[in-house]
Amino acid sequence: MQHHGLGYSSCFFSVCFLVVLECLVVSAQVKNLVSDPHWLPATATWYGSPDGDGSDGGACGYGSLVDVKPLRARVGAVSPVLFKNGEGCGACYKVKCLDNSICSRRAVTIIVTDECPGGYCSNGRTHFDLSGAAFGRMAINGENSQLRDRGELPVVYRRTPCKYPGKNIAFHVNEGSTDFWLSLLVEFEDGDGDVGSMHIREVSSSEWLEMNHIWGATWAITGGPLEGPLSVKLTTLSTGKILSARDVIPRNWTPKATYTSRLNFSPQ
Repeated sequence: MQHHGLGYSSCFFSVCFLVVLECLVVSAQVKNLVSDPHWLPATATWYGSPDGDGSDGGACGYGSLVDVKPLRARVGAVSPVLFKNGEGCGACYKVKCLDNSICSRRAVTIIVTDECPGGYCSNGRTHFDLSGAAFGRMAINGENSQLRDRGELPVVYRRTPCKYPGKNIAFHVNEGSTDFWLSLLVEFEDGDGDVGSMHIREVSSSEWLEMNHIWGATWAITGGPLEGPLSVKLTTLSTGKILSARDVIPRNWTPKATYTSRLNFSPQ
């Protein structure tokens, strides 16, 4: 019995030592990569079905867009520090886990489509709650399910330009909009991806009217009746880049319709 006890203690000590050693290696990897000013530390979890696309809609208001390409499987809910009351919607990030025993060297690119306000995302933490598909993509080939079994992971992240090849900026007219209350959602914005301000201009006017940020990625203006066609001007939140889409909303626009411009920001 005494010999068995000694063997158990020795085995227990060895396991503990290996666990501590693995944690130290991962910590060193995080420290080395975070020394690059472009990468910052955070944590990550996943939600939805294991191989699924994440949320059905989300707090940004993109609705069914999150279920189809190019957003499909790139969905990310972020903590309030990155969500920024919805002004962070549409921003793109690269997220990478660093445990070389199970994580690949590649980062997954995600688009902010949702907010995770509680649990892992509270207390001012920088946290990514990814779709099961996006989370699994950080793994070595064949280790996707094992990585998801880890639960919460230490990760590093950085902003990256949004890229929607073959797409121009589009404006979705939200349900309930009228000639006196117009609500718009921006889609497929290359580059910064986020919106800091929006203005519209009526066809008969030279004045840009400021829209108000309502929630998520939704902007609205009250007044009118508004006379179309309407031009829309975007200013990005991150770098203040400006794009003006002339007469993009037609005179006979309708709620729930999407109108595509001929322009986009440079993704660079």
